[in-house]
Amino acid sequence: MTLTFTWHASLRADGFPADAYEQLRERLPDATPFNSLAWLRAAEAALPASQHLQVLLGHAQGRLVLCLPLVRTLERHGPLDFAVLHHLGYPMSDRIGLLIDLPTSAAGQVLAAIRTRLPHALLQLNEVTGDSPWLQQWARRSSTHEQRTACRAPVHQISETDRQEVSGDPRYKLRRARKRIAACGAQVRRVTPDTANAASWLEAVSAVEAVSWKGDDGVGIFSVPAQRQWMFQAFTALAADGRLRLVVLELDGRCISYRLGLLERGRLYDYNLAFVPQYADLGSGRVLLQEWIDWGLDEGWTWIDASRVSLENSSHQLHERMTGQVEHLRHSFYSWRPSGLCLGMALRLWQRIKPWIKRRQQQPVPAPATTPTATPTAQERPDAVPSHSQR
Repeated sequence: MTLTFTWHASLRADGFPADAYEQLRERLPDATPFNSLAWLRAAEAALPASQHLQVLLGHAQGRLVLCLPLVRTLERHGPLDFAVLHHLGYPMSDRIGLLIDLPTSAAGQVLAAIRTRLPHALLQLNEVTGDSPWLQQWARRSSTHEQRTACRAPVHQISETDRQEVSGDPRYKLRRARKRIAACGAQVRRVTPDTANAASWLEAVSAVEAVSWKGDDGVGIFSVPAQRQWMFQAFTALAADGRLRLVVLELDGRCISYRLGLLERGRLYDYNLAFVPQYADLGSGRVLLQEWIDWGLDEGWTWIDASRVSLENSSHQLHERMTGQVEHLRHSFYSWRPSGLCLGMALRLWQRIKPWIKRRQQQPVPAPATTPTATPTAQERPDAVPSHSQR
């Protein structure tokens, strides 16, 4: 098989083969909404000037069989800056599939093409799922390779049993939340935004996030101007494709809580949620999650997916309903350049001394020696509480 590589500086250029890209994405089962051109083009538009995009395309027998949009940036490790490559969309893409429709025998050619065009110390792929033979081949061709679990996202497979009321503790939590919502007069609503109303809905949910703890801490998806631009552009384009979904809780016509999801091949990725703090005691998140499941039953979805959670102490409500988990991995491939060797050596050194440091931190601190003294009487203690007769 003859494999031809070409490079593009943009996904938005007229010469980019958008139709062939979509055909490639549709062929690969691991592709997610975060591989869509709608998402990636918005991510490209939000790139700062210090980051540079290069898109590697591979063709075989006249068919597009590979597309890797890579962003080169300088990252500081210790006192030095190192060239690092990430997949376009980092860090806001919750899960990516590698759009490679080639046998693993071509892995060396692809990695060599990347290293020639984009010299780097580290190629890091975040939020990748599955045990890819491609990545195993790249690991063998790297000076150092690290594979780390980024998270274990709970997922729920929708089935006919979901038409029955959930059992156990979630049943009572759900009932109480519904009673509180009904008592205040709020209503749950399903929304499929389109091109005409996507902007107004995004304004409504971003306003909710702004007054939530996410807005206060500046960690929301709409909090940073560049990310806000990215989210608005991406979600508007995804709405035009019919892939944006919202379940909202409205009170007097105003959105006070929402969950935002992306629908891909019958899998709903629960990407973002927020609520107005004033209504925190309603427990709306659990009710809206149940609405996802009910909506899925009505429209024939197969999965509700948490998209991404924290690795430790995740509080995602889908843990109560999950039927499985999807493990996200972070792969770090260190090159054979001096910078890659140096950075890889520093990683291996840290991995050796980290357990020793952890053991040292966990050792109990000996209590200081004390000299026995006489215990003062109640009358001698300045903080003594007076007796009943003295009050």
